[in-house]
Amino acid sequence: MRRAGKYRHRITLQAFAVSRDPLGGDAKAWADWHRDVPAEVVPLSGREFTAASAEHGQVTARMEIPYLPGVLHTMRAIFDGQVYAIRAVLPDPTARSHINLMVDAGVSDGYPG
Repeated sequence: MRRAGKYRHRITLQAFAVSRDPLGGDAKAWADWHRDVPAEVVPLSGREFTAASAEHGQVTARMEIPYLPGVLHTMRAIFDGQVYAIRAVLPDPTARSHINLMVDAGVSDGYPG
């Protein structure tokens, strides 16, 4: 059973989309994939930051969301007007009840490679 109020924040998940523009070229832009996703946004402590940065680059926060199939590390999250690049998607391996997103802010605005 989940604690009341655990997912008190709301985030928007965006995917990088490529579409055709009217002149036949490629138009690349971020598009909302899911809006108003309940989340728990937790800045990482120095210890967690050091451990996470060794594998995932500059990880600055963890966002836990209810299980949502299709979330990819190539997406980005927006919380409180700040853009976060998703560096890792860590699903709950046992119950599929939640997903942890390891994110960083301000480094690349989430733009892929």
